[in-house]
Amino acid sequence: MKLPCVIELAVLDLNGTTVRDGGVVERALVEALAGAGLDAQGPEMPARLAFLRETMGQSRIDVLRALFFDDEERAWDAARRFEDAFDRSVASGEVEALPGAETALTALGAAGMRVCLVTELAPRNRDHLLDVLGWRDLVDLTIGPDDGLRGAPAPDLVLSAVMRLGVGAVRAVAVAGDTVSDLEAGTRAGASIVAGVLTGAHGHDQLVAAPHTHLLEGIHELPELIAGAQVAV
Repeated sequence: MKLPCVIELAVLDLNGTTVRDGGVVERALVEALAGAGLDAQGPEMPARLAFLRETMGQSRIDVLRALFFDDEERAWDAARRFEDAFDRSVASGEVEALPGAETALTALGAAGMRVCLVTELAPRNRDHLLDVLGWRDLVDLTIGPDDGLRGAPAPDLVLSAVMRLGVGAVRAVAVAGDTVSDLEAGTRAGASIVAGVLTGAHGHDQLVAAPHTHLLEGIHELPELIAGAQVAV
């Protein structure tokens, strides 16, 4: 017999879901592409920008490899330039918590849930951001594809969080993210709640067409959604 259980783990995307970057990621990527040799004013840049927006949520180095046609040296050069530009923006206060995000993280933890933040940012960028936000004590785990895992839309980050935090079943997981890749990752992992959050890179039409169980105006709505959720495992 299947028994009901409450959500044990919330896996939340960072940029666009819990944090507002005000276009910092895109600007840092354009700066990185130009520094690594692509013409920022050239006729191909609009198509490159469209590709960057479409692939938000995916592994940053994989996206850069595609833009540089698998030229590893130039892709990693661009990745390092991006990391430098992003850190400068974080240090200058251009990246901030979305309204209700810190309260949501606190509420999830207070309800006995484990909380994992996932991001395509490099470890140095995500650690710097967490320190500036003061979120170190609000989350149990922060992981990304640089930990030897595939980024979204692969399910690796969600499944790794389940294993590392000792969660009893994948069905006891809630995933929330602002990109199609986030929703695909949660669905492929088998999470019971896969919520699109309308505060980031992808809008309503994109998220509603992706696999999901809920759409939220903001991450502040997640604790109440989870509080009323009963899932069979």
